[in-house]
Amino acid sequence: MNIAIFTNNYLPNPYGVSTSVEGFRYALTEMGHVVYIFAPQWGNKENSNEENIYRYPSIKAPAKIDFSMVIPYSSKMDKIIENLDFDIVHAQHPNLLGTVASKWAMKKNVPLVFTWHSLYDRYSHYISFVPEKLSGRWAMKNAAGFAMDCDEVIVPTVSIIKIIKDAGVEHNRISIVPSGVDEKLFAFPNGKSIKQKYKITDDKIVLGTVSRLTEEKNVLFLAEIIAEVLQKNKNTIFICGGEGDLSDEMKEIFQNKKVDGQVIFAGKIVREDVKNYLDAFDVFVYASTSETQGTIVTENMYIGKPIVAINKNGVGDLIENNINGLSTKENKKDFIIAVQELIDDKDKRLKMGIAAKKIAQKKYTINACALQLESVYKKVIDNFEKPV
Repeated sequence: MNIAIFTNNYLPNPYGVSTSVEGFRYALTEMGHVVYIFAPQWGNKENSNEENIYRYPSIKAPAKIDFSMVIPYSSKMDKIIENLDFDIVHAQHPNLLGTVASKWAMKKNVPLVFTWHSLYDRYSHYISFVPEKLSGRWAMKNAAGFAMDCDEVIVPTVSIIKIIKDAGVEHNRISIVPSGVDEKLFAFPNGKSIKQKYKITDDKIVLGTVSRLTEEKNVLFLAEIIAEVLQKNKNTIFICGGEGDLSDEMKEIFQNKKVDGQVIFAGKIVREDVKNYLDAFDVFVYASTSETQGTIVTENMYIGKPIVAINKNGVGDLIENNINGLSTKENKKDFIIAVQELIDDKDKRLKMGIAAKKIAQKKYTINACALQLESVYKKVIDNFEKPV
């Protein structure tokens, strides 16, 4: 198949959609398909050295995070796309290059699929000049309208089906395809290198997270919980990987609780080093309730570490409670009890870690997920009725 993927986020942007797109691009190419990526220019790099990756012009977004906002108009790109053959077009977003994807699917007379990656209303705080409730409702309604015009909608986890139905998606052309873990990238993790870097001795228990430090990731809630845990466990360290506009507020929480000496803010972690940080953790902690999946969660499972997280939306679908981790309600008391349980019970940590890795190896490798995506593509192409 010749597959065209249009995405507003792509490497070197480090976020989840970029990771998902790149993983599928690699796996589908290895399977013999031709994959074209259409994505924003990032920084001064307009084009990639890799074949079949094309960049639209972009500007630095006026947002709280480092982000390139694509300009979805380019006569140069139009000429390139006109000369390419597609069997299917895959939009990763309902706007900007999603709109471009829809246009070209219609022009090429091929089916359009759309992956619903995000709970778009949870990101409305990035648009500071519009009331959050208003922009949130518009974002979900806009995404639902886009989905209604697509030949298939892909969601990463089962719980998201009800959410998009409630948002206004009335058809049943919906498939579940999670984003997979790149087994080559996550092979041979070296957590000892991280412990050596921060001079963490083997007698310490390490709690950790890797996340954007932003509102939709619920990181202030997490910081308040971890601060209380650290007060009661002086032999415990917390490593926080990532950056965002709430990092200073998180640091203030730890300082006020007088546990900042037990906390390491690692800052932005390069993609190749994520596995090493995950491997350094004894317990992965995650409080986000805005995920449709949470690729970092399945990556952590693949490394083989237990997780404590809130049982909501996509992350809740990934945790088999008391098997590969502990899922809790969104309240501090329950979360603290769960974290403390794993701090106190090394055998349980190890047992859950082994189970997590087995589940990830079976369900969440990029090859397993790419086979599912390929099957969806074939189904959609076979059922597509071209206009007369």
